[in-house]
Amino acid sequence: MKARFLFVAMLAVAIGLVVSACGPSTPPFQCKDKLGCVDIAPNDSVHIAYAFVTSGENSTLGLDTKYGAEIAVDDKGGKVLGHAVKFDGQDSGCNAEGGQTAATKIAADKTIVAVIGTNCSSEAVPGAPIIANAGLTMISPSNTAPYLTDPAKRAPGYFRTAHNDKVQGAAAAEFVFKQLKYTNVATIHDGGPYTEALANVFADSFRKLGGKAVVEAVNVGDKDMKPVLTRVAAGKPELIYFPVFIAEGGFICAQMRDVPGLEKTTMMGADGIFSPDFLKACGKNVVGMYFSSPDFSAFAGGYQALVDKYLKKYNQKSTLAPFHAHAYDAMNMFLTALENPAVTVKDADGTLHVQKQALRDVIAATKGFKGVTGNLTCDPTGDCADPKIAVYQVNADNFSSLTMPKNPIWKQGQ
Repeated sequence: MKARFLFVAMLAVAIGLVVSACGPSTPPFQCKDKLGCVDIAPNDSVHIAYAFVTSGENSTLGLDTKYGAEIAVDDKGGKVLGHAVKFDGQDSGCNAEGGQTAATKIAADKTIVAVIGTNCSSEAVPGAPIIANAGLTMISPSNTAPYLTDPAKRAPGYFRTAHNDKVQGAAAAEFVFKQLKYTNVATIHDGGPYTEALANVFADSFRKLGGKAVVEAVNVGDKDMKPVLTRVAAGKPELIYFPVFIAEGGFICAQMRDVPGLEKTTMMGADGIFSPDFLKACGKNVVGMYFSSPDFSAFAGGYQALVDKYLKKYNQKSTLAPFHAHAYDAMNMFLTALENPAVTVKDADGTLHVQKQALRDVIAATKGFKGVTGNLTCDPTGDCADPKIAVYQVNADNFSSLTMPKNPIWKQGQ
């Protein structure tokens, strides 16, 4: 009996020693995030998706942002929390239908933790709510329409590193009225949320400064611009501001000099056509044309290094458009947030659990983030940009080499 008792006692001690040596057991992760979690196995990638326009006339806008985001991943060694970063996505077409289709496909993929996109504001109008309903967070590097961060219309979890066109439209009007000394202008949009809003902000700002502004419109897909240009010519404007995209903008620019009364009228565009593809679409008429766009000269010291890496990796001067740096910053915001233990829980075996609402909350709380485009702080409606607008002018060398001007001729606030 004593021997049996002694054996049981020794067995209990042995079991205790084994348990002690193993340490206290860690309870398995239980997701309590209200939007849910994405679980990533030890050998799986962290999947970030994009919704960019990567084909057609406006593809430079999408490829430019895609490349900027990819370089941000490269600069992090291609990994986050020891996992490779997978960055792929959908062609969103630069239209509402494409934006809806791209967002639907992304929302259906349960491996995706975050989204960078879209390029054109028209894509985001239907796309952002779909992304939001899937519990995902999206940062746009190039949406600029005021609609998207209007408190009454913004989709939850939508943010942008690009400027709000309330800033760009006012800056362009200031340049035309105060620098060029023009008092009578016209503006043309295509009915989309980006183009119409920017045209109206420009016109309203110009009128407040004391000038006269007429607003006209074309349709997406129009090729014959002479009817609208003839109507505009009747008002004898000194300048026409057309913040549209490359296809329609190219036709406006190419046909303008053939319309009586517009032979010498000054032309001005915006960031949607600040691309070598627009120079090709317009032709020689583009020489002397002005553009409002981000002030690249005001970006942080790392901007030139980003451009150098871009050109070395892709060997594509022709895709350099205005928003590669904004995409670089958007990707870095996500990668930094994912490393936050409040967002991602890492198990001992390397499994990651990304908490969707927590990611959205950390992005929303961004304050003083040191990006290439400036110090980024997200306001309650999702505007995170440090906006700086400048004006550029195309010269004959730009046209012959099909490269956009690098140095601004005017900066906002000067």
